[in-house]
Amino acid sequence: MKVEQRLWTQSDGWQPDEVTNLGDSARLLLIFGSTGLLADANRYNELRASYPQAIFLGCSTAGEICGTRVLDDSLVATAVSFDHTQLKLASVAIDQAGASRAAGEALARQLDPAGLAHVLVISDGLKVNGTDLVDGLKAVLPEHVAVTGGLSGDGALFRHTLVCADAPAIEGQIAALGFYGDRIKIGYGSLGGWDPFGPDRLITKSRGNVLYELDGQSALELYKSYLGEHAAGLPSTGLLFPLALHGESGQETGLVRTILAVNETDQSMTFAGDMPEGVYAQLMKANFDRLIEGAANAARATSLGAAEPELAILISCVGRKLVLKQRVEEEVEGVRDVLGAGTVLAGFYSYGEISPYAATAKCELHNQTMTITTFSEA
Repeated sequence: MKVEQRLWTQSDGWQPDEVTNLGDSARLLLIFGSTGLLADANRYNELRASYPQAIFLGCSTAGEICGTRVLDDSLVATAVSFDHTQLKLASVAIDQAGASRAAGEALARQLDPAGLAHVLVISDGLKVNGTDLVDGLKAVLPEHVAVTGGLSGDGALFRHTLVCADAPAIEGQIAALGFYGDRIKIGYGSLGGWDPFGPDRLITKSRGNVLYELDGQSALELYKSYLGEHAAGLPSTGLLFPLALHGESGQETGLVRTILAVNETDQSMTFAGDMPEGVYAQLMKANFDRLIEGAANAARATSLGAAEPELAILISCVGRKLVLKQRVEEEVEGVRDVLGAGTVLAGFYSYGEISPYAATAKCELHNQTMTITTFSEA
């Protein structure tokens, strides 16, 4: 397995300006960038000329990760060649969140289960119910196959997101990449670091990922009362105050949800994943040090044993970026400190993260986490 990385910015173009080693041998090109740059046919064509045999997979972002740098308005291209691993790409179109479970099932059916070791999913970030998407994937994939990935972003604008599935990036698309073989080693971890505050409130009315009432009151009105002056900036300011979900007896579920949209007419809030009735929700707020330590602990959870990871895909929530501001690179530096200088870091800030909560848990849709997937070939 070999990895090389290039970065495009308006000021400097491609850096390094010449492709080094992989070229025709690259079988995967991960491409993460701002919405405008990812839609630029010139950049796509340049990369296709450099890596003609690679499967292209990527998305628009709320920030790009290149090594320990966090950038905006850039394009990060990470090429990978494999010695022993085969890849298969699946994709489906989606135009409404209600089709998310069927989309997940359709993706999984396109991937031959024989020899399948892992699935990496990159999804449209606004037209998908991430919980249903994950449930659809889990319903069809073999139980031992883990799924990681995330929902594409559009900065803090929430207007439209793009996914690249071996073709120019478009809206309303979900892509799943299957990794095949017994020589690929994959680790994953997903942790947050937010502090809860205020009382637990029972979800008394919801439909899928749309929340209407907490404790029998308007969810949006109640939420605004906690946000105070931040309420005027919804939905983007809601990224600063996610909701933690607790079970019926108040036990931790490990799930956090953040807002995608608000509806003043019916006083509802739409989240990236399900908000089931009968579950308790509690507001959360940022703790800078805990967010940074959460990223480092997510990296520790990805351990491949004696193998050192050669590539790590980092998918962190846009809410973390908005909170950390000028300190945002500290969470990526924390990952570097854990994984070591030999691991190539690539990734993006997202509208939702997909990963098992722990090594022994099933895959879930998360918000406000740093989710890391590491790769090495034996």
